[in-house]
Amino acid sequence: MTGGETVWRVSEPRSTLDVRVDKNTVITVRRHGNPEGPRLVLSHGNGLAIDLYYPFWSLLADDFDLLMYDLRNHGWNEVGPLLGHNIPTIARDQDAILEAIDKEYGAKPKAGVFHSVSGTTTLLSPSNCSGFEALFLFDPPLRKPGVSHEEFDEASIKTATRARRRGYQFASKEAFVELLGFSPSFRNAVAGLLQLMADTTLRESAGREGYELICPPEYEAQIIEYGRIFSILVDFAAVACPIKAYGADPTLPYSYLPTLDLGDIREVDYDFLPDASHFLQLEQPETCAEAVREFLAQHDFR
Repeated sequence: MTGGETVWRVSEPRSTLDVRVDKNTVITVRRHGNPEGPRLVLSHGNGLAIDLYYPFWSLLADDFDLLMYDLRNHGWNEVGPLLGHNIPTIARDQDAILEAIDKEYGAKPKAGVFHSVSGTTTLLSPSNCSGFEALFLFDPPLRKPGVSHEEFDEASIKTATRARRRGYQFASKEAFVELLGFSPSFRNAVAGLLQLMADTTLRESAGREGYELICPPEYEAQIIEYGRIFSILVDFAAVACPIKAYGADPTLPYSYLPTLDLGDIREVDYDFLPDASHFLQLEQPETCAEAVREFLAQHDFR
């Protein structure tokens, strides 16, 4: 961050690691922070990029060894076939990434810090999260108690339809930032966040002037549309490590509460952040970082 007008500049990683997760897909892992500290693995929400969360994860960099990656077809990664862009594939990607991290940087205990869909795919990983000592999940998109299948499906399909209609190409980053300024989704974001979003979720358009979304709208929409089917498969009891779910304000229509059954509170340490939306790390990064620290200390993760 620079002085005066807030401008976020993501620090250069200590190193990068390209992980081939299938014949069409390479995911670039980046290492930030303190290599001597406890290891955290981080990823992001649908359509976004982990560098966008810099106002949050930079607060952890002095004390933690941060290994972070963008989901396939997001962020630093190239866009591959739409057919392979789905919840089960993203879940399998993570197991390959964790194995590659241990091989490259040496095996040591890891805690996962994930937002939204990356939290859901973590809980659905083939390994049942066996690579983690603890999980901190920011507002994972699971159906909330009291919301019927039909309501949840209808909301998901409407959201996917809006995502498909979203503008994909922009004459400039400034035009993108101006458009975001009209969105209620980011009205409470930290200062400078919209420019950071332009810098981290756009790339120069191929064969024409201007910029385009790194994750195309159709890819984002496909995850929204089919994510509702897989979210009901999450079984917290099958995950051996401690889990903290930190939700948005529960008065919002689709903020996280522990899945379909409030009995899942037995399996999940649940809390919420008042007045925060689904993008809580981008709105109250200091509070979110402190919540992660407190949870890990509670479980003696070091």
